[in-house]
Amino acid sequence: MTEIPEHLRNRAAAARKKAEGKAAAGGDTPAAEAAPAAAAAAGGGGGGDDRIPAHLLDRSRSAAQNAGLATTGGGGAVATAVADARPVASGPGGHTQRLLTVVKSGSIQDVKHVPQDKVHTWPHLLVAEFVAALLITAFTFIFSVFVNAPLLTLANLNQTPNPSKAPWYFLGLQELLTMFHPMVAGVTIPGIGLVLLTMAPYLDKNPSNKPEDRKFAVSTMTLFMMFWAVLVIIGSFFRGPGFNFVYPWTSGLFFEL
Repeated sequence: MTEIPEHLRNRAAAARKKAEGKAAAGGDTPAAEAAPAAAAAAGGGGGGDDRIPAHLLDRSRSAAQNAGLATTGGGGAVATAVADARPVASGPGGHTQRLLTVVKSGSIQDVKHVPQDKVHTWPHLLVAEFVAALLITAFTFIFSVFVNAPLLTLANLNQTPNPSKAPWYFLGLQELLTMFHPMVAGVTIPGIGLVLLTMAPYLDKNPSNKPEDRKFAVSTMTLFMMFWAVLVIIGSFFRGPGFNFVYPWTSGLFFEL
């Protein structure tokens, strides 16, 4: 709110006192006419710089006339008229809208929320893995109560089982030993596979987590798994006595856990 100048307050106070004196004496001069006269008299004595502009006087007269205060109490009307005569900032064409009503409200910074498809490892992943581990442990415990382990008879030092096969998870390596030198089958080929799997994330730098966008990584892992799966299947079901290649539907099934 704009502060009322001190000289306008002094003039209003003088006009109010004069109007109250005339009202007490029974005068008929309206307060609306006393205010401009007193203001003009004060302005004439105070110099040309303190004179009230004509448009402010017109506003005070119109305000006093609309209020209908022409007798007692006219001093308050003069003060109201002077208060209403405060300058109002106006724009082109006489418009007096506030700036906040013209400019749309909004934040200075852009606060658009970008959806994230990532979650924290704890608790989302670890809780699920812990529950899965508990379920598998409980299933193994209950299964072992009702089903005995597939143990063979006591080992005979004078008789070697034929065929003599490694556990199923080593049959892929045993199958490679029948084809290549032990250094190649046991070190070189598995080492190349592990190195390729290790380098896959660095060769395929796609940041996406979707399988359809990681064709190189998925293809490399698929080839590695299929390679070992085929070797395990051959060693389990297609190797008979002497670890020779046989057909299970003709020579029988030589597979034991």
